[in-house]
Amino acid sequence: MTTTAPDAPPTRSLLRGRWIDHWDPEDQGFWERTGAKIANRNLWFSIVSEHIGFSIWTMWSVLVLFMGPEYGIDAAGKFVLVSVPTLVGAVLRLPYTFAVARFGGRNWTIASALMLLVPTVLAGFVMQPGTSFATFVLVAAVGGVGGGNFASSMANINAFFPEARKGWALGLNAGGGNIGVPVVQLVGLLIIATAGTGAPRILLGVYIPLIVVAAVLAALKMDNLSSVTGDTGAFRESVREPQTWVMSLLYIGTFGSFIGYSFAFGLVLQNQFGRTPLEAAAVTFIGPLLGSLIRPYGGKLADALGGARVTFWNFIAMGLATGVVIAASAIGSLALFTAGFVVLFALTGLGNGSTYKMIPAIFRGQAQAAVADGADERAALLRARRISGAVIGIAGAVGALGGLFINLAFRQAFLSAGSGDPAFWSFLAFYVVCVVVTYVVYLRPAPAGAVHAHAGV
Repeated sequence: MTTTAPDAPPTRSLLRGRWIDHWDPEDQGFWERTGAKIANRNLWFSIVSEHIGFSIWTMWSVLVLFMGPEYGIDAAGKFVLVSVPTLVGAVLRLPYTFAVARFGGRNWTIASALMLLVPTVLAGFVMQPGTSFATFVLVAAVGGVGGGNFASSMANINAFFPEARKGWALGLNAGGGNIGVPVVQLVGLLIIATAGTGAPRILLGVYIPLIVVAAVLAALKMDNLSSVTGDTGAFRESVREPQTWVMSLLYIGTFGSFIGYSFAFGLVLQNQFGRTPLEAAAVTFIGPLLGSLIRPYGGKLADALGGARVTFWNFIAMGLATGVVIAASAIGSLALFTAGFVVLFALTGLGNGSTYKMIPAIFRGQAQAAVADGADERAALLRARRISGAVIGIAGAVGALGGLFINLAFRQAFLSAGSGDPAFWSFLAFYVVCVVVTYVVYLRPAPAGAVHAHAGV
């Protein structure tokens, strides 16, 4: 162990990575002297890796636009291809979350970034007419590894920041990662516009060196926190916590919508409004871009007004936007449909930021209640950071499954009705459920004389 100045957190520089042994972001003096600088540095390089992960995860939403009639895959088959990586990415979010505690945030960021090379290289081999549908499904499934990066990144960054700054930090981390979705779609648009739909390998060739750069930057610039390493009990505690499953439900409505629509938007435009791949790609990126950019402001708004309040009104707005999309589909207005869909995307981003702000606030509130009852303050706050990190991972995994449900709903809607309308009606019903749950659990006034269990969330 090296010797450090009193103001700096002791750091171990061993073969297995750079480790910080003391980390107390709630100590204002510590935060101002050294904590903020270190936390922000880890945040920015976490965003780089997570951004590339999102691009690889959602790459099949672009690759299917390159798949013309010569590939022999119909609309329903393409919805399967974009559903498979959604499912795999959602499942991987659980082990990725706890990999931070097992290996360290920096170390896992390096490893998870390098794993992105596997689906990218494999896709380069199979992207050509004549490849069997089963092979495409298998390679698309491997692309799900990019979905896991989000969970490990969020769990890691959650531990670096004090409660008062978590909404903005987590929103910025997630938003910067989410931007990987419109970026890969923009790159795909550029390739289709210049080289045509016969050049999908150019897209893959762009990302291989970027993956390597992300891994190298993580190795050089990030740190591991000893305080969140070797924590095998956080998962067990979090799965027994009812708030875990309430927040997972709400995150299905926000992030599940964001990632599901990101995969499906281009296919819906092609199959419901007869757009060409180039015409679809020209607008597909707009919604994910706005949803990504607004996510940090959802967290910041939640810091100021309370996450539950922002989430509640956001779900109401999402229901209204879905109504606009349904109406536009009924009258066959592409312009209104696109506008409604883009607004819906933006609202999913806002809700992503506010729901994730709620998670650490809930468990910090529990810690404060425990301290009021005589518990040790330091131990209670450490537990809050541990459990909130675990819940972020679980909610992220369950929420990502919402993307799978959305694509399966679209697939069934187009098979049975020839349009996405039945799927949109089901989404509207779910948003109504989320409005009710948010109000009943977090906003309903407590009985007279009682203390609201979630005040300030």
